[in-house]
Amino acid sequence: MHDNWFSSIMNRLKKLKKIRLHREGTSILIASAILLIAINALLYWGIECKVPFYILAAISVIIYALMVNFFRCPIRRFEHDTEKIVVAPADGKIVVIEEVDEHEYFHGRRLMISIFMSITNVHANWYPVDGVVKHVDHHNGRFMKAWLPKASTENERSMVVIETPEGHTVMARQIAGAVARRIVTYAEKGEDCYIDEHMGFIKFGSRVDVYLPLGTEVCVKMGQATTGNETIIAKLK
Repeated sequence: MHDNWFSSIMNRLKKLKKIRLHREGTSILIASAILLIAINALLYWGIECKVPFYILAAISVIIYALMVNFFRCPIRRFEHDTEKIVVAPADGKIVVIEEVDEHEYFHGRRLMISIFMSITNVHANWYPVDGVVKHVDHHNGRFMKAWLPKASTENERSMVVIETPEGHTVMARQIAGAVARRIVTYAEKGEDCYIDEHMGFIKFGSRVDVYLPLGTEVCVKMGQATTGNETIIAKLK
């Protein structure tokens, strides 16, 4: 029993070593820490009864812990052959698997797989395939709830189109949600991109749609949890 307990602790420590904070959260975390410390200090020195201070201090710790959790950035490496493989670009849950008409770039039918990210998920986004970035575009829009069907075309969004070494064209679309107000995209037209590299980051909950050629083999099912840069969501022909 003691050996199992010790092994469990060691495994958790190893996982912690592989987690770092994303650079997109640096300024927010520093500013938030200064603000929370200042508010708590004013309350501590400004009132005689310390009960409200202890309550606020506890709330502040919880809020800051949630923010740190949101901006965590696990170090992940895809351990398999990447040829014709489509990897989940984000942590979250599969909310859509269907053929749709894509009108902004392809102007035709494509297979769409959508991953919804809750506020508790890692929000770093990875490239879903190896290839060359052919197109990058950003569209301003609304901030509806990210799981709604219209969010793909009406919300603020950023698209990254990639041509794979085999000649397939894949698009990953980052979509803002009701809470998410900032989409960061690192991809630049003409550059090589690879699975294991970060494509971007979405702050505070949203979704990522992946558009694939018709006939692509789907490797996930509705409601399935995904791990960014680990879960294989599809295999190209």
